[in-house]
This record gives sequence, C-alpha cells and structure tokens, in this order.
Amino acid sequence: MMVPLALLAIGGLVAALAPRVLARADWPDREPVLALWVWQCVVAAVLLCCALAMALSAAAAWAEVRGNVFAPAPSGVMEAYSLAGYGRWAAPLAVILACGAAWTAAMLTREVRAARADRRRRRAGLRERSPRLPGEEPGGERLVLLEGDRPEAWLLRGGRPPQLVITTSALRRLNDAQLDAVLAHEQGHARARHHWLLHCSGALAHGFPQVPVFAAFRDQVHRLVELAADDAASRRFGRLTTALALVELNEERGAFGPGRSQLGQLPGRVDRLLAPAPRLTVARRLRLTATAALVPVVPLLVTFIPGLSALGR
Repeated sequence: MMVPLALLAIGGLVAALAPRVLARADWPDREPVLALWVWQCVVAAVLLCCALAMALSAAAAWAEVRGNVFAPAPSGVMEAYSLAGYGRWAAPLAVILACGAAWTAAMLTREVRAARADRRRRRAGLRERSPRLPGEEPGGERLVLLEGDRPEAWLLRGGRPPQLVITTSALRRLNDAQLDAVLAHEQGHARARHHWLLHCSGALAHGFPQVPVFAAFRDQVHRLVELAADDAASRRFGRLTTALALVELNEERGAFGPGRSQLGQLPGRVDRLLAPAPRLTVARRLRLTATAALVPVVPLLVTFIPGLSALGR
C-alpha cells in the first residue's frame, strides 16, 4: 500500500504548495503562456497521482484488473509491488478514486454541452438579428456586423471559419488598427484552444469545489488566457493600439470606474499593456518550462521505481 499512499501524498503536497508558490511569483503576468503551461503541469501531476493510485489499488483488490495492469510486465515485476500486502483498504480506495474520475468526466461533459448550447443560442440570436439574404452562402463570412447601441465584439466558434461578431457601436468607436487588434485578440484565443482550458478548469472547479488547487486553476486560467491573447494582439498591432481598443470597447460598461467587479481585470490589463514589465530571459523561460515538465514525471517515477528495481535484480 506504500506506493498508492506515496502518490496521494505527493498529489496533496503539489496541490497545497503549487498555488502558493505561483501566487507569490512575480513573473506570471509577464509570461502568461508560460504560466498557463506551469498550471497545466501542476494539475496534470495531481490528476496523474490519483489515476496511478487508483490503478494500483484496483490491481491489488481485483485479479481481473491486476491481469490487465501487469499483462505486459516481465516476470517478477508484479511481485515487486507486494499487492497482497495492500489489505482491505485497496478496494475502497480504488472505488473512491474511480468515482472521482467518473465525476470529473461528467463535469467536463456538462461544461462542453453547456458551451455548445450557448453557441447554439448565440447563433440563433445572430440569425434573428442578422438574417441571411436570399442566395447568401451560410458560414463563409469571417466578420458579422450587428446593429447595436453597446460596443461589443466576440468570437463565435463552431463554424468554419470562426466568426468575429461586432456591433455597429463598436465599429464607430474603433479605428481600423484597433479593429484589427480586436480580431487578433480573438484569433489568439482560437489558435491556442483556450476554450478547452476553460472547459477543463471549470469542470474541475465545479466538480471539486472543496479542492483549492482546482479553484485557483480556474481563476488563473480565466485571467491568463486574456493576457496571452492581449500579447498576441499587441505583437502584431502594438501595445497602445490594443490598450485603446480595450478601453473603447469597455469604457461605457463602467470597467474603469467604481463598482467594476465583473470587469475588474480590465484596468490591470490596460496598465500592463501601457507599462509592460520586461520579459524573462530565454534561459530562465527554458528553466521554468523544463522544471514544470518534470512535475508530472515525479508520480511516474514513484510508480515505476519498484518495477524497474525488480528488473535490475
């Protein structure tokens, strides 16, 4: 039972320490893409610890599972794990972890279905507000213009290609360069598949609200994907243009005044664009990338060390 318990201890340690370490770091806002990678590695390590502990506990509890788990292993490897010594706690632990895995899959399915339903509602509203003309080909346009008093712009996924929907009010407020920056921002989200990160983080946070690392992962993903998309737009059209586009789109919604709880990130995003902090050096970025990639390797090493030791004897 030592290996599953060690895996769960490692998962708990990573889940407890990683959010605190990342919250104290001064570089995530300067390198949002790297910060997203680090968060993904942390969460992957926690989930991997649980999955491997479930597999070993189930193998100890049930012969059928044991045969499948150790089927490709050479002789002597299974004996190195001392599965017979796991005792009566193996089956309950495996069942609990399996229920957690099934619940995670259910929450992810719910998130994806809710996102698809929202896209269908948006498309239905788009067809109602902007009906196609006779003979017009559906889905070929990249930009859809809607009559509206509020400056709004969003990317409607699910089509080929994704469509940028913009209101006439936004079009009046934005110049050509700012409009291009808004389009580049939304395309940055689409190219990086940020919606899948949002789905996964939301599923974990909603499925396990008592686990702080998943709530922190969701909150940071929502923040960091916007920073990453801002950087994608600013690299093409400049930081000032991107910042002005954000201001023009959100000023009327009170984003820069009192009572801005829902849009509280926008002033910080604008300040970040106008007064950017220096990026990390390439060497430090590589070190952080490699260090984060090693975090999920730790549970794999803990799991395979007994088997590898048996092969070495």
